[in-house]
Amino acid sequence: MLNALTVDVEDYFQVSAFERYVDREKWDEYPLRVEANTRRVLELFDSFGVKGTFFVLGWVAKRCPALVREIGARGHEIACHGYGHQLVYRLGKEKFREDVRGAKALLEDVTGNRVAGYRAPSYSITRQSLWALDVLVEEGFEFDSSIFPVYHDIYGLPGAPRFPHLIRRAGGVIREFPLSTYPLRVAGHQYLLPVAGGGYLRLFPVSLLWRCIESINEREGEPAVLYFHPWEMDPGQPRIRAGLKSRFRHYLNLDKTEGKLRTLLSGVRFGTMSEVFAAMVGSGEGLPGAPGGVYS
Repeated sequence: MLNALTVDVEDYFQVSAFERYVDREKWDEYPLRVEANTRRVLELFDSFGVKGTFFVLGWVAKRCPALVREIGARGHEIACHGYGHQLVYRLGKEKFREDVRGAKALLEDVTGNRVAGYRAPSYSITRQSLWALDVLVEEGFEFDSSIFPVYHDIYGLPGAPRFPHLIRRAGGVIREFPLSTYPLRVAGHQYLLPVAGGGYLRLFPVSLLWRCIESINEREGEPAVLYFHPWEMDPGQPRIRAGLKSRFRHYLNLDKTEGKLRTLLSGVRFGTMSEVFAAMVGSGEGLPGAPGGVYS
């Protein structure tokens, strides 16, 4: 089973956990570490012979076009992470359209290739921002990976399908690759454990994540997705003065990320998101449509 390997290319000071503490108008005053960290990711992937999908922030692409071209030259898929890492439901429909349209055009201009995929900053396509799916279809995106079917204080769309599926909108269809979850039954109730990566990669034992991905592949017959950020491989990054919860979310186990990634890459089969979609279609399974009412 081929699983999707994805990287959200943004810098340490741009994360949602720090938006209350970092003035986005002063982003250019922070030391830029995303270039060196992303090249570490590229070297890591090369050492295992794997390809991934890199969801690149437009702000980063504008300042580091050579990095974006290098990602593509090494055979990885380049997708869009928006421009300014603003939560979708706070942007509103028209500002969101401007954000993704500008970021998509910038990435296509830098690479000379069409950009087909999108992932929202902090997975912020939620029940209150489903209009974003219409915008993505209208702006020519073919797949999305923004839906996290869990409860969370920043993101989450509980009840959404857990595996790749088609979302039909008035203007067309878009493929969705939700972030991976593992079903747990506790005291007669079922809960979904987030196992897609990022903070969960740093928090949980790698053996647990491996077993969950293996179960998703073998018992449920579905692909999983792994995501992380280049800054998560950088324990020496400058520290942002922030609240306890924000610091916990951001700095927990940064020194363990690379080792955990090496373990997963050594035993789990990964590829780009488009390769996973193609494998599903090629196997004759295709993609199911979302149940009625989920995205309405």
